[in-house]
Amino acid sequence: MDHLPVTLPRLTSLARQAVPRLLEGVVAPLAVFYAALALLGLTGALVAAVAWVYLGVAWRLVRGIRVPATMILAAIAITARAAVGFWTGSWVVYFIQPELGTICISMAFLASVRLNRPLVQKLTLDYIHLPSAVLKHERMRRFFARITLLWGFVLLANSTVSIWLALHESLGTFMLLRTSAVAAISGAAIAFSIFAFKRVLRRLHVAHA
Repeated sequence: MDHLPVTLPRLTSLARQAVPRLLEGVVAPLAVFYAALALLGLTGALVAAVAWVYLGVAWRLVRGIRVPATMILAAIAITARAAVGFWTGSWVVYFIQPELGTICISMAFLASVRLNRPLVQKLTLDYIHLPSAVLKHERMRRFFARITLLWGFVLLANSTVSIWLALHESLGTFMLLRTSAVAAISGAAIAFSIFAFKRVLRRLHVAHA
């Protein structure tokens, strides 16, 4: 393994692969929901959010493109979330229920490290391609395990803050503070993850130079 040549992808190439999928899977659904909420109310926002996710899945199936694991998770989550939202008509319940799901996902992240199958590795491969030799390297395996632990705790922190705000603040204040808090926590974690990823790739490159 130590003597195999490894061709590492450039970070600019990784970003070109990842950014469009992040925009489609994370940024666009939020934009659609909040725009529909402002124009059509909670019911319209629920319909728009569900429609966006399932249109994305249908478009891939029709074109024979593999549906990313993140999109499958989003489709399952939005279905359950919208059903409860329609039933209760409560914005507090609507916003709290996915946070409970996120807590469960954070536990799955932590458990996946224990099972030696870190979820961050699988999710990363939905966005970018890494050579098999890179994935099998011990340094990369340790990186994915540690970053999975990090994101398990980040998800847990984001959900805890969101639930507390939903229970104690008005809708407008909740949306403002939650967006700011989640952006700050997740932004710091993303910056650290990119720095750590770049560092491990650089070390692998030096080791196999």
